[in-house]
Amino acid sequence: MKFLAAKSNPHLITLIVITAASIVSLNMFLPSLANMATEFDVSYRVMNISVAGYLAVTAFLQIIIGPLSDRYGRRIILLFSVIIFCFSTIGCIYSSNIWWFLFFRILQGAMISGTALSRAIVRDMMDSKDAVKILSIIAMAMAIVPMIAPLIGGFLDELYGWRTNFWVYLIMGVSLLVLIWLDLGETNTQKSDTFHKQFSTYPKLFKSGKFWGYSICMSSSVACFYGFLSGAPLVATKVLNLPPTELGLLIGTTSLGFFIGSFFSTKFSKYLGLTQMILVGRVIAVFGISLGLILVLKGYISTFTIFGSMVFIGLGNGFSLPSSHVGIMNVRSDLAGSASGLSGAMAVAFGAIVATLMGIMLTEENGAYSFLFILLITKLISLIAAYYVHIIEASSHKIKK
Repeated sequence: MKFLAAKSNPHLITLIVITAASIVSLNMFLPSLANMATEFDVSYRVMNISVAGYLAVTAFLQIIIGPLSDRYGRRIILLFSVIIFCFSTIGCIYSSNIWWFLFFRILQGAMISGTALSRAIVRDMMDSKDAVKILSIIAMAMAIVPMIAPLIGGFLDELYGWRTNFWVYLIMGVSLLVLIWLDLGETNTQKSDTFHKQFSTYPKLFKSGKFWGYSICMSSSVACFYGFLSGAPLVATKVLNLPPTELGLLIGTTSLGFFIGSFFSTKFSKYLGLTQMILVGRVIAVFGISLGLILVLKGYISTFTIFGSMVFIGLGNGFSLPSSHVGIMNVRSDLAGSASGLSGAMAVAFGAIVATLMGIMLTEENGAYSFLFILLITKLISLIAAYYVHIIEASSHKIKK
């Protein structure tokens, strides 16, 4: 079968699939969290480790995935990551207690390589302007799958039980393995000499104010999405008394906004600079969450006021994240894989913190407003970071002139 191995650059659909698979592996089973907690006889806080713990491990993985892909190539790292995902999914299916389940669930975090390396692959193949456009198209297309996945997960849970979701994960993993083998040739043509040498480049990124600005902006934006995924099940089931199927549909609200934002990102990227795109996205998100929080504090607690404001999270992220990703990798183009992996690790680590806060702070009594308050603080951090990067970029352009 060696002769079937891909030699050329991947098609756009392949990049979309490997990126979307990372998100699907996180959110499709979320409508089942309450039922899973009941079956394993644990609290929601313990069950939430399947989200927060997953994110924490993927943060660590991205720190090494970037340098490994710069040293050995994007293709081989993706193949190994998907194999680990497949075996750990089998472990989840046959777990008889919560601790074995959480162990294998956390190992599923290997799938995060799809998100981290798809960006580096795009940057390998094209310049900044084209990269923003392609990343926006990928983001727009992949937003459809996460929007549908929780709805499917909710239906599967009600019809056949939560383990069915993990059988779907296994089928997805095996299919993805075949797709990568057949259609994803190596794009990294300038591999580093040694892994240690590549890993030692991190201090160069740490010294860059631009890298910190772009990364904090992206991290807090992504963390807001992860915080939403972690807190939404409790708010929907305990505060709004919604069934799993309706929760699955509502989880797609951010993906709907993300799809719309990504679509406009492809249009406006021709006229606005990277930092301008990012700032617009951050303002949109802060406005939407602020409006939702004000309405909830005034007593208007409903599906519309809570989940309606979540559309703005996706809208803002879709508008600004592609530009943030390109800005991060432009800090040092020779360290694109490392920059993508390190910033991705920061994003997921921040996401794990926000998800943990959701699990600790949210209760049936304060769930509605605490949920929105935590998300608003996260978005304000991203807005401040975006403004900081905008100032740095504007200053550097003046100096060049």
